[in-house]
Amino acid sequence: MKRHLVSAADLTRDDALLILDTAEELAQLSGRAVKKLPTLRGRTVVNLFFEDSTRTKTSFEVAEKRLSADVINFSAKGSSVSKGESLKDTALTLQAMGADAVVIRHHASGAPARLAQSDWLHGSVINAGDGTHEHPTQALLDAFTMRRHLNPGAGHDLAGRRVTIVGDILHSRVARSNVHLLTTLGAQVTFVAPPTLLPIGIENWPCEVSYDLESVLPKTDALMMLRVQRERMNAAFFPTEREYSRRYGLDGTRMAQLPEHAIVMHPGPMVRGMEITAEVADSPRCTVVEQVANGVSVRMAVLYLLLGGATLADARTESVETAQ
Repeated sequence: MKRHLVSAADLTRDDALLILDTAEELAQLSGRAVKKLPTLRGRTVVNLFFEDSTRTKTSFEVAEKRLSADVINFSAKGSSVSKGESLKDTALTLQAMGADAVVIRHHASGAPARLAQSDWLHGSVINAGDGTHEHPTQALLDAFTMRRHLNPGAGHDLAGRRVTIVGDILHSRVARSNVHLLTTLGAQVTFVAPPTLLPIGIENWPCEVSYDLESVLPKTDALMMLRVQRERMNAAFFPTEREYSRRYGLDGTRMAQLPEHAIVMHPGPMVRGMEITAEVADSPRCTVVEQVANGVSVRMAVLYLLLGGATLADARTESVETAQ
């Protein structure tokens, strides 16, 4: 493993499979009464969030605590950042406090890369979402969920599987990370969206593009619905919410066109009634809650591989001894 996790594009197939296989092992350990591993005891991990977050921040915090790390939650609101402190000075402050790793979410695309490439921090940098750029751990947990349903087993990838991602591709860091990682794992990715919600240069991405959702449903193994990110929009990208839902929303009728083995995914938060109906969101085929649980295992695996140092077998043995 590399020192940082900034982009899904930085992961090779072997890197990705190592993380997924490690997460599979850790998921089994998390099912026990005593869920903690002593692996990161004495290490300090800072969650540096410049944007609001529920799932990602909580998931990282749970993962860090299950690995016995000392956790510091840093929010831009109520800190010196609100007084104008720069990212550099914030990073230098964290370094002075002995941070071994920083999990950063930032509204500016490229902020985690800037932090990783600088000499402001000596520890690892993990990108928890930067602007409209990337969200690598979300892509990893999505791939983990897909593999469990479509091709379970250690060492297995997603070769030949068809993944359809629908919605606001233009503003989605989840879509960007997923297209990199899923392609690395052998999957075929198709984006479905109105032309106004597709980024310039998408023809150079390793994916197919369609404007007709119903035409791709029968050949889809995993269907991922994305939220329309109105907070990032400064113009009208489609006529009305009703028109968007009619063309690109997923309801029970459209879900019935999927193959029987296909799953429905969503990175959250969901806007029920727009990109996905309540009927679909509450369906057994929808993996949203499962994705959240898998996110803890995947983020444990990332932290473990970046900071752990010991082998997984050693950690498991030590954990059993601790439990006894």
